[in-house]
Amino acid sequence: MRRVAIITSLLTIILFVGCKPPRADKPATLSVTINPQKYFLDKIVGDKYSVNCVVPSGSNPESFDLAPSQLMILDKSIAYFKVGYLGIENTLIEKISHNNPDMKLIDCSIGITPIEGSHIHEHADGEHHDHGHDGADPHIWSSPATAKIIADNMFRAVVDLDKANEDFYTTNYNELIAGINETDSILRTYIDKAPSKAFIIYHPALSYFAEEYGLTQYTIEYEGKNPSPSQLKQLIDTAKAEGVKVVFIQQEFDTKNAETVANAIGAKTVPINLLSYYWKEEMIKIAKALASDNE
Repeated sequence: MRRVAIITSLLTIILFVGCKPPRADKPATLSVTINPQKYFLDKIVGDKYSVNCVVPSGSNPESFDLAPSQLMILDKSIAYFKVGYLGIENTLIEKISHNNPDMKLIDCSIGITPIEGSHIHEHADGEHHDHGHDGADPHIWSSPATAKIIADNMFRAVVDLDKANEDFYTTNYNELIAGINETDSILRTYIDKAPSKAFIIYHPALSYFAEEYGLTQYTIEYEGKNPSPSQLKQLIDTAKAEGVKVVFIQQEFDTKNAETVANAIGAKTVPINLLSYYWKEEMIKIAKALASDNE
């Protein structure tokens, strides 16, 4: 009887296991270069896809080393969403295209008019001086207007990948755009109160932000390098004349010159992270810093 009971129990377990539904497959992977892109794409795809970000938080996209584990994830990604103007992306795509030839490539910059990284400052002598670097500013996600174009490019690509869930993606996309529009309204409220419509930053990373809100961006960097003492003095004189109140500090760049300029003009330094996943919060932080003297 005991033997019969054991056999019966085993049969029951086998039948129970056999009747369990199969475990759902993990969602396919989409890859992006930086965290702001991941923020936008996560909002659109929800749980339909897994979104992999190549550049870890706090790393410089132009200098970080790609780990073998990241390459493995890229090899399995069905699509790659590139920012568009980051030099590292060309090298990265070349590396993975051989192992993953079927991976779709989406350029998030399509429809965005590039802004040159060179920033021209007009001084009292009437001459123009270049305080930036050659080439387009790659930070295309740094304004609501360009963020909406990025989101639109992502949405169209995702629908193309998964037409069956278009309604789901459309709902999510519309919510994302509403959120970006709300962010824009908040930014304008702060910027309208800003005592100065100019700011200083080491590297020209807020070109699209400045253009959208009618601001002037002055950069400490000169032709991609630290400025000379005479160039630094010229920038300080200009900043004083324009009443600049804010010097933004980026964690991936040297802060010594930024602090020197801020001390010389009586401005505050504000650390920012344009590679943060929390895009909305970072944009509001920048606008709030410009208006803080009136807060």
